[in-house]
Amino acid sequence: MAAPSSPGGRGLTGEELLALPAVIDLDTANKALMIGRSTGYGLAKQGEYPVRVLRLGNAYRVPTAELLKLLGLERPQVDGAEGGAPDARAEGHTLAA
Repeated sequence: MAAPSSPGGRGLTGEELLALPAVIDLDTANKALMIGRSTGYGLAKQGEYPVRVLRLGNAYRVPTAELLKLLGLERPQVDGAEGGAPDARAEGHTLAA
């Protein structure tokens, strides 16, 4: 995923951050944190990135919710949704083996 551009080409605005999908690539997270690509990848490789980094094959991904929390931002709650996704057990759904 390519990082959205923001005025001046540095960082991301609050609006852009809140519009990000659930999981983003490391380059986008680096841009949001205003750290360079080499520094970001180095921190991720050493396990010292400021938020959890998921390693999927050769790709690094960052959960957007954790990034937003670090930056002190929250997504607006949808009406009737408290705490995120509904509990599947409450609706009688089960996983089949």
